[in-house]
Amino acid sequence: MPPSSRFLTLADVAEVLSTSSAQVYALVRRGELPAIKIGGRGQWRVETSQLEAYIDRMYDEARAFVDAHPFTEGDAKAEPPAE
Repeated sequence: MPPSSRFLTLADVAEVLSTSSAQVYALVRRGELPAIKIGGRGQWRVETSQLEAYIDRMYDEARAFVDAHPFTEGDAKAEPPAE
């Protein structure tokens, strides 16, 4: 993520999150990742501060999940969930 850029394209966000542009678009359309639409063609842009806030929320959700579902030795034998 370029340090001087206030706004990122969905492709830039996808690169930061190591996911697809389609997944980022879905996050935006569901309202999970705030974004703005600019220009006549309605291109989406995500403010870097919104992306950082989203990442922080995802860490909080992951922490809550781990707290609610403690790891057991039986889990070590199971296959990890699909990404």
